[in-house]
Amino acid sequence: MTPPDLQRWCIDAACRDTIARAAELTDQQDHEGFVQLFATDAVLQRPGGECLTGRAAILAAYRARPAARLTHHLLAGTVVDVVDGHTARARTRVLLFSADAAHAGGAQGRPAQGPALVGRFEDRLAPDAQGRWLIHERRARFELFVRGAVPPPPPGSS
Repeated sequence: MTPPDLQRWCIDAACRDTIARAAELTDQQDHEGFVQLFATDAVLQRPGGECLTGRAAILAAYRARPAARLTHHLLAGTVVDVVDGHTARARTRVLLFSADAAHAGGAQGRPAQGPALVGRFEDRLAPDAQGRWLIHERRARFELFVRGAVPPPPPGSS
């Protein structure tokens, strides 16, 4: 492996790690940890078009989400294009399920609510002064959904 190939491989791995950690922290409702994966002046465009600029705006929006709304992001097919040693672009397919924390889980977990949503993240990443690859821009959108999720039973009815 040549040094340029090794550098590309390392950047690819670092970007994939940042993207995966962002989804994991979102699902854990660790909003403070989530925003630390974004540059201080990052732009996050959420599905539906809302643009958030800067860590403070991103944090406020995620803190405003209902605490009982649980999410599970499944990521697949991340493709990283290393532009140079200071910029990379990534595209990730996302399958999103959500549930209500008020519904107790059983042997099969909690019932998912609403449609299963298929979408993608389009990210631009760059390293910070410590060499951590952070998201500078994220465009998130939904492209497909699956209807017919069965509404969960009321709490205590199972």
